[in-house]
Amino acid sequence: MNGFVILKFLSHLVLPPASMALGFTVGAVLAFVGLRRLGLALALLSAFETLILSVPLVSRTLVAPLERYAREEAAQAAPCCYPAIVVLGGGWNDLRILHAAHLYKRGVAPRIIVSGGDLAADPAAARPEAEDMKRLLVLVGVPADSITTEDASRNTAENIANVREIVGDQPVALVTSAYHMKRALNLARRARLDAYAFPTDFAPRLASRPVWDEWLPNVSDLQLSAASLWEYLGITFDFRAVEPTPTFHSGSPSSASSSGAQASPLH
Repeated sequence: MNGFVILKFLSHLVLPPASMALGFTVGAVLAFVGLRRLGLALALLSAFETLILSVPLVSRTLVAPLERYAREEAAQAAPCCYPAIVVLGGGWNDLRILHAAHLYKRGVAPRIIVSGGDLAADPAAARPEAEDMKRLLVLVGVPADSITTEDASRNTAENIANVREIVGDQPVALVTSAYHMKRALNLARRARLDAYAFPTDFAPRLASRPVWDEWLPNVSDLQLSAASLWEYLGITFDFRAVEPTPTFHSGSPSSASSSGAQASPLH
């Protein structure tokens, strides 16, 4: 297990629902060694945190500033025409891919770059995320020879840095979830990638749901809260250098390919 995997593992422990499991585990250990009140308090606190973050009003409050930023940046982006549309990987998000396909068909750019590698424990048993993204784009009508795959990156910083190696100084239409756009653009500026916001995957408005749904905890809002908190942590504390993946070579068909054709740089 390398340092990158350990860092990802530990960072996810501070967010729900893993934080609740950690709280219960540590609480049980404290109770076992005789610190029962402290152990119980920690377990209850971790459960309360998870419950509160599952409430729609809380999750929408957390995500609202991130989505507002995405809308403001999108309003400043030219509607066309870019050399490429860039889709950032993110745990297989169909909305990002469908939005990119819509932009392509609207004539925003003649090419789509899908960016996302493979974090599987056994790489031989899995496909890079970019390959799956490309398959869906083809299914919804984007020609395969208009898609460039960047399949070496392991996180957003490497998504951005690897794409910068492919496109150079050319501007790109950046597609990612609205809650993720602020951190993605921050990284793009640090990497000198000339990116413009085309966000998608906005949280549904509470007004479109039954009034009782504003108060009932649910799994989807817990996920939204956790995703928002993850973004705030990254925006505040992530000062790593934005550098390409060590194994990435912008001119190699294996790391930046479009139907087997060399893809660097775009013209």
